[in-house]
Amino acid sequence: MKPHVFHPAAEDEYTEAARYYSGVQAELGGRFYHEMERLIREVRLQPMRFWMFDPPVRRHLSTVFPYAVVYLEQPDRIWIIAVMHCKRQPGYWRQRL
Repeated sequence: MKPHVFHPAAEDEYTEAARYYSGVQAELGGRFYHEMERLIREVRLQPMRFWMFDPPVRRHLSTVFPYAVVYLEQPDRIWIIAVMHCKRQPGYWRQRL
């Protein structure tokens, strides 16, 4: 399993989304966190498994929340570029590459 590193803006997105869902309902925040951690773990285990939607960038979509983990596989790590809300500003993360 490869280690992962967040782009600073992706880490902020993750924190902000978890805070938002926790504000709606504490349990919902926990569910969001566990879902995102599941996605990250699956990406780390099998990075080539998920759809290359903007080569060479891949994404892994949540089936529970309208979010995706957008990442780039590198030789020594998984670089998480965005924790992206799927209904907002498509492609905003491209400037992070």
